[in-house]
Amino acid sequence: MLGKGTQFGTVEEVINLSAELERVLPVIDFSHWHARTGANNSYEEFAAILEQIKQKLGRPALEKMHMHISGIKYGPKGELKHLNLQDSDLNYPDLMKALKNYGAGGFVICESPNLEEDAMLLQKTYDNQ
Repeated sequence: MLGKGTQFGTVEEVINLSAELERVLPVIDFSHWHARTGANNSYEEFAAILEQIKQKLGRPALEKMHMHISGIKYGPKGELKHLNLQDSDLNYPDLMKALKNYGAGGFVICESPNLEEDAMLLQKTYDNQ
């Protein structure tokens, strides 16, 4: 997913593309999707994305996810720059809760400026759910 509304990469576009191509799973960038829409930042919204993946691509797609997570400063047209998680409005605790509740697995790439610290913060938050 890309962080600007003028770019290809809505959740539906990415999932549909994966459904059309054999052995291709989506990359879900929860931070860019939030920056792109200004929404998609609650447990219910994160769960809805995971449910779309499960319904369209099946349970194995949830178990082999590739995700990007970071804080993002955004404006009316989307992403401006990456931020540390605690300096952003990304609701990463609810995201970690949704990932855990859905049994999502795979890889999380942290793109924050302090990526090591934020990666550990994500892990700790996930473990404490």
